[in-house]
Amino acid sequence: MDKIDEAILKQLARNARAPVSHIATEVGLSQSACTRRIQALEASGHILGYGARLGLRRLGYSVTAMVDITLGTEVGEDLARFEAAVAQIDGIVECALVSGGYDYRLKILCRDLDDYERLHREEMGRLPGVVKISSSFVLRAVPTRSEADALFPATGR
Repeated sequence: MDKIDEAILKQLARNARAPVSHIATEVGLSQSACTRRIQALEASGHILGYGARLGLRRLGYSVTAMVDITLGTEVGEDLARFEAAVAQIDGIVECALVSGGYDYRLKILCRDLDDYERLHREEMGRLPGVVKISSSFVLRAVPTRSEADALFPATGR
């Protein structure tokens, strides 16, 4: 990883659909050299994939819940069983094992509060090992920066 690779990552984080010719111009490379570097970044695992940012409200998902979960155990097999069960629930878009007062933090997308209540009652309440569920609702998502901009600030590290 050098400064050119960092600049390529920033360009892709801003717009993954940008033509390689545009990225190459922005970072000062030929198109073929830029293509090779992007392929190397993909092969090395520095780029894991590409995606679109969705307009959740336009798609009918007006509620985002951040849910903290406490389990009754921290045994590896129980954590794995919980994680496998979470992966089967539609609407859960992130699941992180965390430090602090809870074991897991989930990010859940719902159409409305009735949809969240149904998910809480029918799905989360049945997850293996759960002893406590604490929910918070996102009132407004504050725009921040891309991961690449945060990792590779313009002023250096």
